[in-house]
Amino acid sequence: MKDNDLFKNAGDRTKAVHAGEAPDKVTGASSPNIVMSTTFITDADAGFSVEGMEEESPYLYTRWGNPTVRQLEEKLSALENAEAAVAFASGMDAASALLFHTLKSGDHAIISDVAYAALSEITNEMIPDLGIEITKVNTSDPEAVRKAIRPNTKLIYAETPCNPLLRLTDIEAIAVIAHEAGAKLAVDSTFATPAATKPLELGADYVIHSLTKYLGGHGDALGGAVLGKKEDIIPLRKKTAIRLGGSLSPFNAWLILRGMATFPIRMRVHEENALKVASFLENHPAVKRVIYPGLPSHPQHELAKKQMKNYSGMITFQTEDPKKLAAKFASGLHIIHYAVSLGHHRSLIFYLNSQDLKSSSFHFDTEKQEDSWNEFAGEGIFRLSVGLEDADDLINDLKNVLE
Repeated sequence: MKDNDLFKNAGDRTKAVHAGEAPDKVTGASSPNIVMSTTFITDADAGFSVEGMEEESPYLYTRWGNPTVRQLEEKLSALENAEAAVAFASGMDAASALLFHTLKSGDHAIISDVAYAALSEITNEMIPDLGIEITKVNTSDPEAVRKAIRPNTKLIYAETPCNPLLRLTDIEAIAVIAHEAGAKLAVDSTFATPAATKPLELGADYVIHSLTKYLGGHGDALGGAVLGKKEDIIPLRKKTAIRLGGSLSPFNAWLILRGMATFPIRMRVHEENALKVASFLENHPAVKRVIYPGLPSHPQHELAKKQMKNYSGMITFQTEDPKKLAAKFASGLHIIHYAVSLGHHRSLIFYLNSQDLKSSSFHFDTEKQEDSWNEFAGEGIFRLSVGLEDADDLINDLKNVLE
């Protein structure tokens, strides 16, 4: 593996290809090997507890650390300009480990009122059941975040763009509020990716990614990561990640590494295609509203221009009679797959019913929060993850169903 200091001044395309990797010293293999071993030969004085482990200790057991997984962590760190990263078995594993690591009974956390459904649900039930106070706030409103601060606030957790509304959070503004209160700021940047936004450079303490999405990019490997400063990430690995056991498979790490080599190029095409498809949808009579950060019609387009170098490939849109149209999409689309998830090389679409989501995942405490949901989602939205196909073919696929 290479020292990431070599790539501090390199471009993201160079980092995506080379960071964390080097030709194998034994075989000369140019591509990274997969180290699938669960255990490693060690010295007679090696300890049996993770308590004695240092960040640079020799490999002992793959749950503690693995060469292939470490290559992935180094590449991620280079792309995010982070000091360190911990890889997990899934994005949700990364998010939940961070919550369990940073919060204890008696603490208070502010969580985005709209975020990934499983994150919303765990902070509706499991985390509060541990004696941790949770306040759900629209993090796109800095003043609402400031008003929610308490003396025991330890963490603010934002998602930008948030899933599924594509509503943005001003990371710099929320970082100031968090740090003034002595709290940490965590940002789930899965939708944005490092191609668009580097939250740590804007003041965040942690950045979370579902590697299953754009960074892996091919829909064939689950993975997650938390990145930040060494002083924060080393304890997260040692005290929480290793003990909870949500280890990323070395094979999945290798698949994600392979996908990341083309990540910056893929993101450019995702954005180009999404802009074309979003413009088509915005001008189609069957579509009531389109939300895409790259469109001037997005309510926070100015923030998007300031905070995102790439607008990514996620679009949401509203239509009349969406349930009926969802059935037509499921049976009538030929190129776009009617399926959950996002960030893959192939395009995916799925209908999200507002009533269902508000009864399960998203619980709003104020009328203002409800109004914000209605503004972005109405009675329900189609979430479209625009892939790498030819944009004209995607447009024709949608047109054939819409018309």
